Amino acid sequence: MKPVTKQAYDLFHEGVLALSQVEADGMRIDVPRLDRTIEKTAAKIERMTERLKRDEVWRLWRRRFGDRAKIGSRHQLGKILFGEMAYKIDAVTDKGKAKMDGDALSGVDLPFVRHYLMVEKYKKMLSTNLRGIRREVVDGFLRPSFNLHLVTSFRSSSDKPNFQNQPVRDKLIGRAVRSCFVPRDGRVLVEVDYSALEFRVAACHWRDEKMIEYASDPALDIHRDMAAECYAMNRSQVTGAVRFFAKNQFVFPELYGSWYVNCAANLWSVIDSAKLTTRDGVPLKEHLRSKGVTAANFERHVKGVEERFNRMFPTWSRKKEEWWSKYRRRGWFPTMTGFRVAGVWNRKQLMNFPIQGPAFHCLLWSLINMMKKLRAKKMRSMITGQIHDSLVLDVCKDELDDVLAKVVRVMTVDVRRAWPWLVVPLSVDAKMSETNWHEMRSVEP
Repeated sequence: MKPVTKQAYDLFHEGVLALSQVEADGMRIDVPRLDRTIEKTAAKIERMTERLKRDEVWRLWRRRFGDRAKIGSRHQLGKILFGEMAYKIDAVTDKGKAKMDGDALSGVDLPFVRHYLMVEKYKKMLSTNLRGIRREVVDGFLRPSFNLHLVTSFRSSSDKPNFQNQPVRDKLIGRAVRSCFVPRDGRVLVEVDYSALEFRVAACHWRDEKMIEYASDPALDIHRDMAAECYAMNRSQVTGAVRFFAKNQFVFPELYGSWYVNCAANLWSVIDSAKLTTRDGVPLKEHLRSKGVTAANFERHVKGVEERFNRMFPTWSRKKEEWWSKYRRRGWFPTMTGFRVAGVWNRKQLMNFPIQGPAFHCLLWSLINMMKKLRAKKMRSMITGQIHDSLVLDVCKDELDDVLAKVVRVMTVDVRRAWPWLVVPLSVDAKMSETNWHEMRSVEP
């Protein structure tokens, strides 16, 4: 895996330099708030764990395992639920064992399990997010590493801590963590992210005319529209959460080589784990039942959605087989941004890498060139983070309008001039906050 064009080499060379500046500038952390949140979360976990230990399920657990009983053991919990209590196993691993992840356990209708999953969620937030951030804070600032050499798709990664994996979907967890990220004095936090970037890049890669038309129409949104299809809704009923899960459990998996059986299982499991509803508040399973869709026929329903999805984009349906055959003959494939990827890859990787890498490269190119503009104008605003398809900036209030205008132009106009293969329009959404990273509101760029 290597850059084979000067443009590709320059992208990563300049990208490393730009990201080193992002790391050096760092993000301001409200340390007193972070410390209070850590203390409160630890106390809450202790109280919730004591409540679990007063439950009849824990007493059964103790009788079964005696001194070896460990409340954090998913293996032991599985023995109790699916052995002692004879709950039905809805999902199994490749080796035929009961799955014990959050999505699988959320299907067990038992108060103890719901409470247990909440405790596990808070434990992860405490250890991975809150304490992970606290370990790395120096003089009130967090400076995570951003890497360009660790992901085989040529996407970026982040560590110490992983800034790209700070929670947002769960409102309680997201508030606890993201509210600790604050702007510098006299500034606001701004986040600008691409809309449906990977789908737009896929349209450019496959050169499917129908996909290009779809990606070019501002009235259409592939993630919203497929959410409506998968969950038998009108588009107006689709919430942001439902759209998010359709994006990640149907659109991306289908684009990257999955199939309806896996998609259906994942789409169904998140209904309970994420407590999904229609926009007017109807629980999603209740809505589906009103449309004649139940657990028994949901897989068949998603199969029909997949068939329609394939018919929507016929050139993609044909070309992905040609792409696979060509790779098997020569053992490598090119990306639109000038990289060559060689090696032994499975079908999903082969469909993912040429989309995910170039999609991030649009963001990286924008970051590099936005930083150049800030320096050229001697502006005090700075870029302090990136999350694959979004930039996070610490913006001086008196520079806000100018920064927004520049970043939108760079991300939607200039990048297309630099890369002619971008044959569809790009769009972005912008949010800002004067208080913290959680309390963001939409702003017109």
